[in-house]
Formats: sequence, C-alpha cells, structure tokens
Amino acid sequence: MTSIVVDTSAVMAIVRAEPGAEWLSRQLRDSDHRLMSSATGLELGIVLESRTTTLTALDAIRSLQIELAPFDEEQFELGLRAWRMYGRGRHPASLNYGDCFTYALAKITGHAILCVGNDFARADLPVLTPPQT
Repeated sequence: MTSIVVDTSAVMAIVRAEPGAEWLSRQLRDSDHRLMSSATGLELGIVLESRTTTLTALDAIRSLQIELAPFDEEQFELGLRAWRMYGRGRHPASLNYGDCFTYALAKITGHAILCVGNDFARADLPVLTPPQT
C-alpha cells in the first residue's frame, strides 16, 4: 500500500496546471492513501481564495480523494520541533508555518510528502517532487 502526505504546493500546482501537474496527479492516482493535515487544508483554502479561484479547498480535497487528518497535540509538538530545526531563517529547508503542519503529519505517519519545491527535501523526510524539466 502506497500512502502519501499531500502539501498545499502539490494541490496548487495541479489546480493551476503548473509544470509538473500531470506528474503530481499521477502520484495521487497511483497512491492508495492520500492524507492532508486539516491545518494544511485550511492553508489550502486561504491560498485558493486569495488567488481568486472559484474552486474551494473542500472541492479540491474531495476531487483528489485526499483524507483530512485532524490536527492533534502530537502534530503540534512535531510541528513546533520542525520549525525549531528547519524553520525559515534557521535552516536551509526554510520551512514556513504551513509547511510545519505537513512535516508533522508526515513525520508521524512515515509517509513521503508530495510537494513542489525543495524545502522539504532539505529536512529529514522522504519527498516526492516533480522531475525538473
């Protein structure tokens, strides 16, 4: 069974048909279980609405068959630890506030992060990113 944790950057790349969107969509289709922190889902909603798209976060999450995982105390602790170790201005990974939610869920589950960019690759978790063209 292949399971992944989905970051906002992956969903936005698919929604906006950015380079790598087809590859990201294929990774989602080929995985058996797709997870996203509910806090990341909120971030996705804010980003989608700020970019004036008519698609809502719940519509995107449902259409991509992503399961929202409740944000809990363990994720809180791991997210804060991620910021301390890999946060912007502290480490080359430069994780931002929203990245810490994705990091925490991936750390707990042991699943790779589906994302765009190389921030997570500079931390200590496996990532799936589109090949550079």
